[in-house]
Amino acid sequence: MTVTLGREIDLLADYPRTPRNVEARGEAKTEADREIARRFGREFFDGDRAHGYGGFSYNPRFWTPVAPAFQRHFDLKAGDRLLDVGCAKGFMMHDFAAAVPGLEVKGVDVSDYAIAHAIDDMRDHVSVACATDLPFPDKSFDVVVSINTIHNLDRDGCARALREIERVAVRGAFVTVDAYFDETQRLRMEAWNLTARTILHGDDWKRFFVEAGYSGDFYWFIP
Repeated sequence: MTVTLGREIDLLADYPRTPRNVEARGEAKTEADREIARRFGREFFDGDRAHGYGGFSYNPRFWTPVAPAFQRHFDLKAGDRLLDVGCAKGFMMHDFAAAVPGLEVKGVDVSDYAIAHAIDDMRDHVSVACATDLPFPDKSFDVVVSINTIHNLDRDGCARALREIERVAVRGAFVTVDAYFDETQRLRMEAWNLTARTILHGDDWKRFFVEAGYSGDFYWFIP
């Protein structure tokens, strides 16, 4: 069966951008730092900045301005079900639920630490699971969202995750992944990256999506 890929659309256009010194980060990061970050434990979320976020706490300035774009794009309304794959502590889920009263939100994350420290009102709606094996029946959610998550898997795992997202989604899906479009961007991405195992040229990502059977929408993270 031929898959028709969805739209390349920046639904995170209103997400606040933080100035990044990519070159300095690249010089400072080591393979040991990446190994620690890829455990996705306390060190990644709330430990030293060299290993991840350097403190991952809720701030409404990040996802509150983004939620309306998702609401419009997917026509989200009360009674719809949305899954966040790679939900971390559930901050995006919290703001989406506030923006669309009556929206049913669920989230999964591979990190036991993040799920254990989820924002209070989302704790009953999150669980530990890998994107390659989503613990839900077929067509369980109207919309599935995965922000900067599936690229943390190797190529085979990334393909399985895309198929799982496709399997549980009814109306649509949206993913963002690490990508580049020229050599300068590729070098910056390699310097910036802590956790991604699959980083491709944007055109290669599009082919990969189709090969994996993913028909949802997509966009890029480029530092």
